[in-house]
Amino acid sequence: MTARAGLRPATLALALCVGAMMAGCGTAAPLHAFTTDGCSMFPDRALIGKADWCTCCLAHDLAYWQGGTADERLAADRELARCVQDRALSPALATTMLAGVRAGGSAYLPTSYRWGYGWPYGRGYQELNDTEKAQAADLRAAYLEHNPALVCTPQDLSQRAGD
Repeated sequence: MTARAGLRPATLALALCVGAMMAGCGTAAPLHAFTTDGCSMFPDRALIGKADWCTCCLAHDLAYWQGGTADERLAADRELARCVQDRALSPALATTMLAGVRAGGSAYLPTSYRWGYGWPYGRGYQELNDTEKAQAADLRAAYLEHNPALVCTPQDLSQRAGD
């Protein structure tokens, strides 16, 4: 249609943009296998003493890898803080880590540790559909098969370094 046929150029441009966006909605990209780098840009354990919270970070990474809604992210971040508090017995450390993941873990940042990092960049905050949940459950089970206790191993922690 042209402007002469009753469709103004601005309306045509908007329709083309919406059509282009809709074309990408029909085929979802697959979820990549789970990877972790432990506590990302933060120490995995105390430099002095025996406190080790890396397992907390692996559990948090499983949630971040899968992604989902903004409310699910907030719950995952709060669970990380609770876990770190339990492991390190330090409210200050737990609060610092919570602040760090809230500031740096947004789904909109093009980082290897963003919310939903298992999906291609650009997914944002959206609930997983049943097919995506099943895919995530299968990949999670495959990872947990070789690391059921979420132990931070050098092999696991080096996986995301090159992403």
